[in-house]
Amino acid sequence: MTNTMPEHVRTILFNRVPEVTFAFWLIKVLSTTTGETFADYLNVDLGMGLSITTWIMSALLAIALVAQFATRRYNSGIYWTVVVLISIVGTLLTDNLTDVLGIELWVSTVIFSVVLAVTFGIWFYRERTLSIHTIFTRRRESFYWIAILFTFALGTAAGDLISEGFGLGYLFGTILFSSLIGMIVVARFAFKANVVFCFWAAYILTRPLGASIGDLLSQNPADGGLGLGTTVTSVAFLLAIVAIAAYLGIKVRRQRAEAVTAYRASVLDADSVEVAV
Repeated sequence: MTNTMPEHVRTILFNRVPEVTFAFWLIKVLSTTTGETFADYLNVDLGMGLSITTWIMSALLAIALVAQFATRRYNSGIYWTVVVLISIVGTLLTDNLTDVLGIELWVSTVIFSVVLAVTFGIWFYRERTLSIHTIFTRRRESFYWIAILFTFALGTAAGDLISEGFGLGYLFGTILFSSLIGMIVVARFAFKANVVFCFWAAYILTRPLGASIGDLLSQNPADGGLGLGTTVTSVAFLLAIVAIAAYLGIKVRRQRAEAVTAYRASVLDADSVEVAV
């Protein structure tokens, strides 16, 4: 008898990205905040400058991506390392356009919006889905990480445009983007809006939310922040990321073991029925 593995079991065993839970969103916001503050720490506090910081972080991201693509399935430590690094690189990408090339934030926001839309369009054309629950192949994962990079760059540009470009401040940005994410949650669960659209909309908005939170915590009171500094903020959030990523890793290993056991039991039961018949 030929048994087809149930879709939920296949997702648990072979999907290359994590399950979307509250912990997923929490660590996502933490990673985006870290991307904002750590990029500032390297660039400004350590005096490395944008160019050197960008090259070093890009090299580390490339190494992490190689490790990620070398894995057979989702690995919590490697995956979230990539997310943190791609958050930093996405931030630096926007910062380079603004500070080095002199491109205004509203222009960067439009550019990254178009590039992200094109990325989604090509992804959907080639794969017929944008769902992250079906990242089983290297090609789908490539589209996934390209989209993630541009969501971070877009989120940085949009967040800086609201908080700094329009002079509305970091607290306003935090409240605004939190409210927009809240509206998406309501649309999803109260009005049954498309789950894939809601996921990516929320994913994009967590970037400017994280950037606003990071700047609110780290910047000087004179600039509208709480004055904790980039070092304290980055270290605190990195420690939180490590703790939550470790928890997710343990959870995934337990889920895989349970899924394998349940699937093997169902196969044996089906074979027994077939023999009896």
